[in-house]
Amino acid sequence: MAETPNGTDTTAGQGAGASNEAPKQQFAIQKVYLKDCSLETPATPEVFRETWKPEARVELNTRHQPMDENLHEVVVTVTVTAQKDDQTIYLCEIHQAGVFAVSGFSETAQAQLLGAYCPGVLFPYAREAVTDLTAKAGFPPMTLAPVNFEALYARRRQQEAAAADAPETTQ
Repeated sequence: MAETPNGTDTTAGQGAGASNEAPKQQFAIQKVYLKDCSLETPATPEVFRETWKPEARVELNTRHQPMDENLHEVVVTVTVTAQKDDQTIYLCEIHQAGVFAVSGFSETAQAQLLGAYCPGVLFPYAREAVTDLTAKAGFPPMTLAPVNFEALYARRRQQEAAAADAPETTQ
């Protein structure tokens, strides 16, 4: 039995006839990192002299791209804009990224891993970065609610299917 440095068995399912079986599914987080972050506070320091209850708008985007055959970079972008009236109090943007090794999955399963599961792994890191940056800027910490990336992914797939099934109109 061969073991990896972390003690897991790498020979499971490799007995006689293993060459006739489907490829072994493998998924691993290779690296999680902060790709980019910015915080702009155009209303400071005047805003600290006022009492205010800002309205916050949160935008969330995900993307992924292959690095090579089995490695993929996934990036979750979180943008938080806090405004009072029409004045921007702060703008915080985080690009939280990760490198994931994915092999042996069907195209559909791989798309779901990269489009839903991996962003779910990365989001807590992005959430923490937003909380830390807003607090370090002297504002009440912005704590984002958890996000169900599985539901977002399913809704996006439904919208894409509906758009593909819709009859084309020409004018």
